[in-house]
Amino acid sequence: MKDIRIGKWRIPLPGHRPGRIAVGVLLIIGGLLGFLPVLGFWMIPLGLAVLSYDIPAVRRARRRLVVWLHRRYPKLARRLHLAMPGNDAGKREK
Repeated sequence: MKDIRIGKWRIPLPGHRPGRIAVGVLLIIGGLLGFLPVLGFWMIPLGLAVLSYDIPAVRRARRRLVVWLHRRYPKLARRLHLAMPGNDAGKREK
């Protein structure tokens, strides 16, 4: 089963591709309505993270962002437990 890791938390995703795409799109739409109560702008990046599992263009953008964060703000990236692309352990090689 696929899941999204954000810091210490793991959020499970639906097992089927259409389900993941539907959840991602709904999160983005809900984020665009972030000025309403209950919904919030935090839903947009979460929706993009969900879509990055199935859409290669979004996946590349997410990986570029993670690499940029590790280069620009290494302490912040370690604090957020962001794994470098291609390094499953989440630790930088020395």
